[in-house]
Amino acid sequence: MSLLNRTNNRPPIPPPPPPMERPKLNRIDRPNGNPLGPLPPPNVSAARPSAPPPTADVTNSEPYLMVKDQVQRRLLMEMTPGMNLATPDEARRVIEPIFTQVLSEENVVLNRQERLNLFESILAEIIGYGPIQPLLDDDSITEIMVNGPKKVYIERKGKLTLSNVAFTDNEHVLRIIERIVTPLGRRIDESSPMVDARLPDGSRVNAVIPPLSLDGPCLTIRKFSKIPFTADDMLRFGTFTTEFIEFTQAAVEARLNIIVSGGTGSGKTTALNILSAYIPSDERIVTIEDSAELQLKQEHVVRLESRPANIEGKGRISIRDLVINALRMRPERIVVGEVRGGEALDMLQAMNTGHDGSMGTLHANSPREALSRLESMITMGGFSLPSKTIKEMVCGSIDVIVQAARLRDGTRRITHITEVVGMEGDVIITQDLFVYEIVGEDANGKIIGRHRSTGIARPHFWDRARYYNEERRLADALEKAESRNEAD
Repeated sequence: MSLLNRTNNRPPIPPPPPPMERPKLNRIDRPNGNPLGPLPPPNVSAARPSAPPPTADVTNSEPYLMVKDQVQRRLLMEMTPGMNLATPDEARRVIEPIFTQVLSEENVVLNRQERLNLFESILAEIIGYGPIQPLLDDDSITEIMVNGPKKVYIERKGKLTLSNVAFTDNEHVLRIIERIVTPLGRRIDESSPMVDARLPDGSRVNAVIPPLSLDGPCLTIRKFSKIPFTADDMLRFGTFTTEFIEFTQAAVEARLNIIVSGGTGSGKTTALNILSAYIPSDERIVTIEDSAELQLKQEHVVRLESRPANIEGKGRISIRDLVINALRMRPERIVVGEVRGGEALDMLQAMNTGHDGSMGTLHANSPREALSRLESMITMGGFSLPSKTIKEMVCGSIDVIVQAARLRDGTRRITHITEVVGMEGDVIITQDLFVYEIVGEDANGKIIGRHRSTGIARPHFWDRARYYNEERRLADALEKAESRNEAD
């Protein structure tokens, strides 16, 4: 029996009975329903005491936390500043002998599994991100949401569930947040209680702490795949079809200005990564983001990232500042990670003044709403332009809108490919080229749908495609999509 089990099963009422009369405890009949012991064998017929909930986790039990804190304190005392902890493998090689020595000196007796769990947990506290490190290492998890120290939710396959991970207290969560943001030169404290950051692998991080967060520090991590999703992966997931790939490749090669629109978590950044892969490698690309997330594979890429104000409230560099500066950097294409405010006007001006083929994303639930959002952002940016002038600018700059959505079953789909045709009076005219139709759902609640062409064989930008010798590929994609409609 390990020290953790003995600690968890101390008799609650002193004094203990005489040694000869003490009931013998086995690994099944333990007081307090010890969660560290194994489950009873299937053939046990005796009445069982009430078992702990299925979600009970030994790593959150008080005995485990006491032993972990004891060992971790001694381990940190034994470590020296000159130790090489540059990589996880080096850290593991250096720390494990000290860990073994500390267990021996502290008379901590653990079984093999408890020992392994304790070592991994302490290693994550020293060189990783504490309790959430296993969640970050799990490739099936796409989002991690920490709502205070005791509630950690995860998103897996588009569905949210409560994990069995927990922090010790609010200070523990704050330490992990500071470990994330400090290497980026950012800070979080009472005077600046919100921060956007990213992990070394590009995963997006947002943190909010008290007094803004009433239930303790909140941390949200949008994970990105270690290996970026490719068009083939999206085909396998059913996000879009081969006709979409051929169409968008022709659109990118023809230097059309493309906006990827969608709600939160709909896959906008993934779609933008896939579209940007079709940009020819001999072009100079400038990317502009709040937190660097895009993963372009071309060689000639300049990556710019905005910067918040310092502790004195100075030094802020906004997305708009970067867009203006990018125009002086001789870009052939500008890719804006997300358009949120006054930079919309500068981006549209760039698209309309010699930087054809630029791209960006924004939050909107439909192509029509995306155009309205652009107008609103320009107006809210403090530009006193007539409404018709703004609409003409939008109409003259945007060629194609790619709409992404997360459906109610958690799947992500490209639901529209819409082209901007022109204006009639004060109204911007658009037409859908591809749409996603929901036809039903299966017994498990998974949505069944299909991508189909709207039957338009000659889009408004046909002449642009012909100028770049892409009309044949464009025509083939539309023809194949129409043939698929007839087959369905």
